[in-house]
Amino acid sequence: MPYSQPPPPPPNHPRPSYPPPQWQPQRPRSGGGAGAIVGGIFGVIAVVFVGLVVIGALVKGGRHADPVSPVAIPTLTPFERPTSTPAASESTESRLSETRKDSTETTVTRPAKQVVNTSLKNNTLYRAGSLPRVSCPAGSASIYSHSQLKALILKTSRCLDRGWAQIMRAQGLSWKRPGYAITSGRGRGACGDFPSGGSIVPYYCPRNETIYASTTAMVKGSGSSGGYGQLTDWHGGVVSMMAHEYGHHIQQLSGLSNEWWGQTLRSSSQSGKLALSRRFELQATCFGGMFMRSVSASYPVTPARRNTLYYFYSRVGDWAGNPRDHGSPANNNRWFRQGYEKNKAYQCNTWLAPSSSTS
Repeated sequence: MPYSQPPPPPPNHPRPSYPPPQWQPQRPRSGGGAGAIVGGIFGVIAVVFVGLVVIGALVKGGRHADPVSPVAIPTLTPFERPTSTPAASESTESRLSETRKDSTETTVTRPAKQVVNTSLKNNTLYRAGSLPRVSCPAGSASIYSHSQLKALILKTSRCLDRGWAQIMRAQGLSWKRPGYAITSGRGRGACGDFPSGGSIVPYYCPRNETIYASTTAMVKGSGSSGGYGQLTDWHGGVVSMMAHEYGHHIQQLSGLSNEWWGQTLRSSSQSGKLALSRRFELQATCFGGMFMRSVSASYPVTPARRNTLYYFYSRVGDWAGNPRDHGSPANNNRWFRQGYEKNKAYQCNTWLAPSSSTS
């Protein structure tokens, strides 16, 4: 879905702050006598365990040159197993096969059927983990050449396919490639004009699962709307935006889109609908960050280029006078960094994040 157009970049762009995670371990209930002592012992063990988990995460995160605290609040496990039916209450990992004995006592082994959770907060997608490293050299395409930029978009789309298809299929989620309609000017797609009136950016249409984009509008702008070329002439900015649109395709395939739209229809207030939209869009931005991290070695995304992307996402989002449907520039920056630096699907769970990070 489209972003508001960015204004001209200011001469200075201070880095926004990042809130620390607010998760706290549950305290044991108070009791008397021996129960209190036993409870205290288990409480100490629990605190020590949580401390070890946190320390391990910090050590692992510290390997990155520029770590940040997670914006989302990850649970101890990134998903909850469904419990609505007896079959679903069993652990998917432990049910590797089921056996049946026929009349001749022959054992037949069948693969377990994975239970897919399409909810916003506990979606099966969050089990997927990190996008694998994908070789995706971008070359030196000019964003001002329609043919070169279109070729790069379609080339990197295959890299997106390789990464996302692998981790989605591993979790029993269906995957298929989205369609693409890339033009130099304006056009009309299954979900309306592209870019939409007064906009410059691509959009994903769930009706036919196709990404539409105008290279000229994205780079040079349209009318009073400035283009992304104002922010950087490096093609990584445009490609990361296309990875955001691909993130909407992932949301569509995993059931997140339908759940979001259902909640939007049930919301009785405009502010509630916009709050849902922001979480939806910021999640796609986080997925885009995951992709850019997965190709960083080969693209390449050098530390300097990484900082260019951080700056880029601090300048796109909801600006004064526009609908508050994509999130503030500061939060777009936060969630892109979340995806890039954490590269875990469950770390892009905006539906568990505090409202302050999705405003």
